[in-house]
Amino acid sequence: MPKNNIENRRAHFDYALNDKILAGLVLSGAKVRALRDGRAHLKGAYVAIRHNELWLQNASFHLKGSGPSDAPIIDTSPVKLLVKKRQLATLQRAKQDGYSIIPTKIITGSRFIKLEIALGRGKKLYDKRETLKRRDSAREADRLIKGAR
Repeated sequence: MPKNNIENRRAHFDYALNDKILAGLVLSGAKVRALRDGRAHLKGAYVAIRHNELWLQNASFHLKGSGPSDAPIIDTSPVKLLVKKRQLATLQRAKQDGYSIIPTKIITGSRFIKLEIALGRGKKLYDKRETLKRRDSAREADRLIKGAR
């Protein structure tokens, strides 16, 4: 079975991520097909706690259309997440302490589809600039090492 892991690369840039938790997803058949084919995005997605349940908000699933036009349908409806009560309590405490719950990756490699969520705090603009500087210097060092061979 091919692995089509869908990553939220922007989350690593916008947030300082800490603890990671795997959560199950309650999905329909069309959303499962879209995830297994790699037709989904986590950009701009977030996790909300409503009525002691976790919900994935604003994730985009590109469903195949059915009918004469077969136009793709983009579904952004909320998806319920499955976690243990102890994990939910930990996330609720962290949310009260000012952390955000960010979806970082959807893992589709096995029979079950899992969502990796992380606790994080938003980076300030100067932190983002520092990340860019570090990335550029690492890229330049790799380029020099590669040229020296």
